[in-house]
Formats: sequence, structure tokens, C-alpha cells
Amino acid sequence: MTHYVPQLLLALTIAAFVPRTTTPDADLQDPYNVSTGTTLVGAPLGVHGFDPYLLGTVGAAAHGDAAFTVVHDDVAYYFASQTSADRFAADPNAFLPQFGAFCAYAVALGKKLDGDPRFADVVDGKLYLFVNAQIFAKYLANKEQVLADAHRKWPTIRGKAVGDL
Repeated sequence: MTHYVPQLLLALTIAAFVPRTTTPDADLQDPYNVSTGTTLVGAPLGVHGFDPYLLGTVGAAAHGDAAFTVVHDDVAYYFASQTSADRFAADPNAFLPQFGAFCAYAVALGKKLDGDPRFADVVDGKLYLFVNAQIFAKYLANKEQVLADAHRKWPTIRGKAVGDL
């Protein structure tokens, strides 16, 4: 479920250093790569606060603003503008990073590592994140195989806790 959060509540983001205790699906552990804290609205922050709409459509790694927040599947996403937020809210799955925003290269290896929006690629309209420049370079050398392996592996690790992989 996607919903907007009242603008007034979004003026500040507070960090609560407690692990997330709920998931969008109770049977899944760590299906999304999120911050360990929570936003003022009580949902953890996705994509490190970067605007996933701009990242996936124009390749711009732009920081979002809490004033333009959309919560989808109990994860808060920040956007650079109301237009980006509106477009995301209309069809979140079209703009969310693949593999819950975990590093696609790591997923291909059966791991869940942080996906960094500064190292991103859009392939066939899908957004993929990578953990760092070195891993991104390895991915670029063999994109098709890495993505094929990641898509094959993701269903087997999606519901597993990061620490169990």
C-alpha cells in the first residue's frame, strides 16, 4: 500500500536506533534494504533518501526531501519534488530498485549487500543498485550474466535475513 504522509510531519526526520520489527510480509526477513533508523512517520528510509524516480528515469542521483515523502510497503521514500513523488505514487513498482534495493551483484552471489544509489544502472527500464565503484565495474564487464544470475537467485534469498546469508 502506498500513501502520502502529511507535509507538516515530514519537516523533520528523526533517527531511532532500533531495528525494524515489522516487514511488509510477516514471512519475509529483510525484503528491502532500508536505514536502521526510522523517519518521523515511523517507517525506515529507503534508497538512502535519494529520489528513486529521478534515479530510474534520468539517472540523476538526487537527494530527496522529507517534504516529498511517499510510504510504500512500510518504507519511506524521499523525492526531490512533488512531481517525482506523484509519479512514483501512481506506480511504485515501476520505479523501485530491483532486489529490494540491495546490490544486484551481491544478489547474484546469494548475498544481500547495501545498494548505493551513486552506483546505479537502468536496464530495460529497471533500476539496479551496486555496493561500490569496484563492484559496479565488475558488473559492467558482464552485465547480462550478472543480472541473469541475480534474477535467478533473488527468489531464493528474498525472504531471508541479511545475517543468514
